[in-house]
Amino acid sequence: MVAETEIVCLQQSVPALDVNNYFGIGSKIEEIQDVVTISSPVSPKSSFNQVRVSESVSTGLSRSQVDIKVAEKIPDEKSPDASLESAVLQFVPSIRSGSFADIGPRRYMEDEHIRIDDLSTHLGSLFKFPKPSAFYGVFDGHGGPEAAAYIRKNFMRFLFEEVNFPQSCEDDGVFSEGVENSLRKAYLLADLALADDCTISTSSGTTALTALIFGRLLMVANAGDCRAVLCRKGEAIELSQDHRPIYPSEKRRVEELGGYVDGVYLNGVLSVSRALGDWDMKLPKGSPSPLIAEPEFQQVVLTEDDEFLIIGCDGIWDVMSSQHAVNLVHRGLRRHDDPDQCARDLVMEALRRNTFDNLTLIVVCLTSLDHREPSPHRQRRTRCCSLSAEALCNLRRSLLDASR
Repeated sequence: MVAETEIVCLQQSVPALDVNNYFGIGSKIEEIQDVVTISSPVSPKSSFNQVRVSESVSTGLSRSQVDIKVAEKIPDEKSPDASLESAVLQFVPSIRSGSFADIGPRRYMEDEHIRIDDLSTHLGSLFKFPKPSAFYGVFDGHGGPEAAAYIRKNFMRFLFEEVNFPQSCEDDGVFSEGVENSLRKAYLLADLALADDCTISTSSGTTALTALIFGRLLMVANAGDCRAVLCRKGEAIELSQDHRPIYPSEKRRVEELGGYVDGVYLNGVLSVSRALGDWDMKLPKGSPSPLIAEPEFQQVVLTEDDEFLIIGCDGIWDVMSSQHAVNLVHRGLRRHDDPDQCARDLVMEALRRNTFDNLTLIVVCLTSLDHREPSPHRQRRTRCCSLSAEALCNLRRSLLDASR
C-alpha cells in the first residue's frame, strides 16, 4: 500500500499461517510462534437475533450508519411464518476453513494471517463463549514485514488479556456490544504497542481485518483495505468498507485533521487512510491524526442462507470483484468441498489477472454439506443414429435368428 515503483517478477508460494495453541499454563496468553489448524464440532444453538452495523466514534471522528435489511419483528408462534422463523433461530453454523498465501510479484512477503476454527477449545476453560466460536484475521503489511508479524503474534493477547473481553454463553445484544468495545480497544492498544517497540521501524505499518464468530453472531472489524465478503444464497455481501483516502468520507476526515490526498495517496505516501503502525505519519500520541487505527464494525446474524465467508487482502480485490470471488468459491465448494483448495484457486486467479501485490485469502465455510442446496443433476445426453434399409434388414434377420 505504500507507493512503490519497483516490481520484481518473482512468484513464491508461502504456506498458510494458521494459529497454534499459544496459551501457557494459567491465564497468561503468550505470543503466537507456530501455526496449526483447529477445527470445531457442531455446537449447541444460540439465540442472538439482532443485526447491527456501526462505526466506532472517537475524537475527530463522525459516526456513520450502514443499512442492512432485517426482520422488523419475530412473528407470533401461531402465524404462518412461525415455523420458518423457528427454523432460522435453530440454525447453528458448522465452521471449517482453509487459507492460502503467495508472495506474488513483490520482493518480500508482508502479509500475515490468523485462523482459529474453535476458539473455545483454543482459549481453554477460562473463557466462556457462545458456540461455535472462531477467530480470523488478515494483516496486510507495508514498509516492511515487522508490523504485520508483530500484530499476528500479539493481537490475541491484546484482545483476550489486555482488555476486559466479555464472557457469556448467549450471543445477545449486551454480549455483542462488549465484543465490539473489546475489539476497538485491542486495535488501539496494538497500534500504541507498535509505537513503543523500538525493534519496529516507525515507517512499518499494517492494515487489519478481523472476524469473530460466536454462535450465530458474525462481527467484522476493519482498519484498512482488506475485505470480508459473505456469500448469502450465492450473492456477495460486503461486510467491510475499504479505507482509501480517495473515498469521500475518508478524504473529508483526512482533510479536516490537516492531512491531504495526493492522487490516491494519503500525504503522498500511503494508499490507505486507516492502519496500525506507520508512526512516522502519525501525530504524537493522544493527538488527532489523519491516519488512524480506529476500526469500523459490521455485525450480522448468520442464517442457513449464509454459505461461506471470504477474507482477503487488497491484492485479491484489486483485480476482481467481490461477486466474482464468491462465484469461484461457490463453484469450487460444489465440486470438491475443500476450502483450502478454494483459497488457493482464488489466489491463482488473482495472479493470472496480474495483481501487483502479496496475496492472502481465508475461506470460512459456515454450513455443512447436509445444509447446502444440492447441485442440479445433469440431464443424460442421448445420441440418435439412423440405419440404412439394408442394415435394418440385417438387424431384423439377426433378431429373428436369435429368437429361434
